[in-house]
Amino acid sequence: MINCKLKVIEQMSGGNGLEAVYEDITIQGVSIDSRTVKTGNLFIPIQRQLDGHDYVEAAYSQGAAASFWQKDHPNPPQHIPLIYVDDCLEALQALAAHYRKELSVKVIGVTGSNGKTTTKDMINSVLGTTFRVHKTSGNLNSQIGLPLTILEMEKNAEIAVLEMRMSERGQIERLSEIAKPDFAVITMIGVSHLSTLGSREEIAAAKLEIVNGLPDNGVLIYNGDEPLLSDRLKEITSKQAISTITFGEGEANDFHVTSSVTNPEGSFFTVEDHPFFIPLLGAHNISNALAAIAIASKLGLSPTEIDSGFRALQVTGMRMEKIVSSSGIAIINDAWNASPVSMSAAIKTFEELTGYARKFLVLGDMLELGDQEQEFHREIGRIVDSGKIDFVYTFGNLAKHIAEEAQARFPEGHVQSFLDKEELMQVLKKMVKPTDAVLLKGSRGMKLESVIPELLC
Repeated sequence: MINCKLKVIEQMSGGNGLEAVYEDITIQGVSIDSRTVKTGNLFIPIQRQLDGHDYVEAAYSQGAAASFWQKDHPNPPQHIPLIYVDDCLEALQALAAHYRKELSVKVIGVTGSNGKTTTKDMINSVLGTTFRVHKTSGNLNSQIGLPLTILEMEKNAEIAVLEMRMSERGQIERLSEIAKPDFAVITMIGVSHLSTLGSREEIAAAKLEIVNGLPDNGVLIYNGDEPLLSDRLKEITSKQAISTITFGEGEANDFHVTSSVTNPEGSFFTVEDHPFFIPLLGAHNISNALAAIAIASKLGLSPTEIDSGFRALQVTGMRMEKIVSSSGIAIINDAWNASPVSMSAAIKTFEELTGYARKFLVLGDMLELGDQEQEFHREIGRIVDSGKIDFVYTFGNLAKHIAEEAQARFPEGHVQSFLDKEELMQVLKKMVKPTDAVLLKGSRGMKLESVIPELLC
C-alpha cells in the first residue's frame, strides 16, 4: 500500500496548506470510513450521502495520521494534520494516479455491461498460478473504489486486475487514465444504463473509453461478436497504436469454444483442442473464461496452468453461486444484479440443469432500463420454457410483467407475482422440497438473497 511522507502526499494529490511541523509524518494506506480506519492511514472525507468531513475527528481518534480537508468546508479542526484540497474525490484520484506511475506492475482493466466481476476473478485466479496478483476487492470499481484499490497495492505486485464500472459517459475514461492499463478487457455490451445513456451505441462508446488510458502497443481484448465494438474500433485503431484480440462464439474470433458440456458442478469446454473446466454454470461464464484465456496466453501461461487456475477459482458472491441446504435444496444465487442479457443467460443455464425434481425461478425487477423497461421484462416472461421450469415467482412492480407473459403457458398457480417479499418467502418455503432447485435473479436493489435464510432453515 502507499507508504510515504505527508509532504509527498501533498505534492502527489495537488493539495497545499500542510503545516511544516507535520511534513515528515509517514502515511500508511488510506481510508474513507472512520469506522474502519487503521493506524497510520490518511483519511479522505468523501462527500456522498453523508459528508466525510463530519467524521475527520473521529477518524483521527481511531488512529488516522492525517486527513484531507476540502477548502469549501468551514471550521477545519486545528489539532489534526490537514492537507487542503479543492475536491477530495479529485485529490484521491490524483494520489492514486501518481502512485500507479511509481509501480512496476502490469495493469489489466476490465469493463463491460455484464460479467466484469466474474472475469476479474477468473483472470486473478489464472494469473495467480504464476504471478503476484492484486485485484479489485469485492466491487471497489467506481470513481472512488478504483483509486482505493490502487492505493492498497503492494509495491511488489506484478499484476493488477482492476474492475471498472460507470453510469455515464466520461467515467471509464477517467478510471482508465488513472489506472493506465497495459491490457483492457470489454466483456460485452448490454442494455444496463439505458436510462442514463439512451442507447446501446452510447453504452458501447462509454465502454470503449477504456482504450484512452492504454499506452502505445497496449492490448484490447474484446467480445468480437458485438458489432457495436468492432465497428467503432476500426476508427479508434486507425488513430491509436494498440493491438486487439477477440473472443466469443463466432469462429472468426481469436479465441472461441469448439465444444462445451455443463453439469451441476460446472462447465467443461475446449479451446483450440485444449480442455478447460470452470466451476461455474452457463455459456456466459464460458465467454468470460475466454477473455481470461486470452490474457493468460498473451502473458505466456500454458493451457495446463490456465486450467489449474480455473479449477481453483473463487468468485465474488452472488454470481451463479450454488448453495445446498441441509435438506438437499439447491439454490443458485445470482442475485447481485440483473439486466435482460444476464437474466436471459441465467434462465437458459438453469433450464438446462438436470437431476432436480422441480425447478423454481424467483425473479426480481431489472432496474435502470429506461423507457423500455416494461417490454424488457415482458420479453423475459416470453422466453421462460414451461417444459423445463416448474414454477415462476416474481418480486416487484416491474417483474410482475414477467409473470403476466409467462402465466398463459403454465398450469394455474405455477406463476405468481409478489410485491411483499415476506409473502414471497413464506410461499416459497412452503412449496420447495428436497431435490428441488431455485434460481434467484434480480437487480441489486431487490436484494433477493434475503430469501436464502428461509430456504436454509
